Amino acid sequence: MPLTPEEPQIHESAQGPRATAAAGRPASTPRPVPGPRSAASPRPGRPVPGPARPAPPAPRPHPGAGPSPAPTPENRSVQRSAPQLQLIPAPVDGALDAAEEALDLLLESGRAPGEVLVLTTGDPHPWTTHELSFGEAAYWGQQDAGDDVFFANAAAVERANSRPVVIVAVNGGDDESTAKALPSAMARATGLLVVCGDPQRVTALLGAGAGV
Repeated sequence: MPLTPEEPQIHESAQGPRATAAAGRPASTPRPVPGPRSAASPRPGRPVPGPARPAPPAPRPHPGAGPSPAPTPENRSVQRSAPQLQLIPAPVDGALDAAEEALDLLLESGRAPGEVLVLTTGDPHPWTTHELSFGEAAYWGQQDAGDDVFFANAAAVERANSRPVVIVAVNGGDDESTAKALPSAMARATGLLVVCGDPQRVTALLGAGAGV
C-alpha cells in the first residue's frame, strides 16, 4: 500500500494531557485525512462544528425482489477492506506531538472521541501512565466504555479494541516490536490508520511486519 507523506499544516495543540514539544522545534504536522465517519459527539471542551446529520432513510425494497443473500466468508473479506493509510513524517522525539496534532484535527473535523485509538511504540502517553496508576481494570474499562479517546502502548495492542481511527506515534521502541505493532494497529483500524514517524523506517517496518 503506498504511503503518502503530506506537508505540515497544523496550527493548534490538543487539550488534556499533552507531551511538551522540544524547544526550538516547530510543532507542525500534516493534516490527516478525516475519512468516513459516523455522527460525532462532542469531546469535553470541544463542540462539534455544525448540526449532526440525520440518518438517511432505509432503502425501500423493489417489488418482486427477493431477500438479500447471506454474506459469505468471501463477501465479508471484501467488505472488510484495508483502512486508509497516512504517514506523517516526524522524528522520534516529535512523533507524539505529531500524533496529538493529528488527533486535534480529526476531532475538529467531527470525529467522535470514542472512534479514536492512539498507540505509542516508545514511552507511554502521559494519560496512559496516569490512568494505569488507578489499576489495569479501571484503565481497560475506559476502553470498553468507548466514549473517549483511548491511549495505549503498542506493546498492549493485542488487548485494544478495533476503532474507526488508529493513530500510531513511532516515538521509540526497537525495530522488532514496532514491526509487529504496526500490522496489529492496521488490523484494528476500520477506516483510517495514521502513522507518525520517520517515513523510511516506517515503510521498512511495515514491510518487515507483514512477514512476521
